Amino acid sequence: MRIKDFQKLIAERYQKRDRKRGTPKTFMWFVEEVGELATALADEKTTKKQKEEEFADILAWLCTLANINDVDIEKACLDKYHKKQPKGFK
Repeated sequence: MRIKDFQKLIAERYQKRDRKRGTPKTFMWFVEEVGELATALADEKTTKKQKEEEFADILAWLCTLANINDVDIEKACLDKYHKKQPKGFK
């Protein structure tokens, strides 16, 4: 799945509610998820599956923020990083 496809999936499922919540509150949810990932990474007892779920949550909330701010994450990443690859990098 491409990033744009995942972002679209998140929009289809949650965009109406997310836009109503707005950017400031949505950003707080995103930060909470980052905190949960930090806790998972710091705890040696955290399973790989639990870490994967936290990474997925962060990506979903990042897509939500992008959606309600009309940002295409895939395009933004390609515009910023693809053209700036070090020489010899493929």
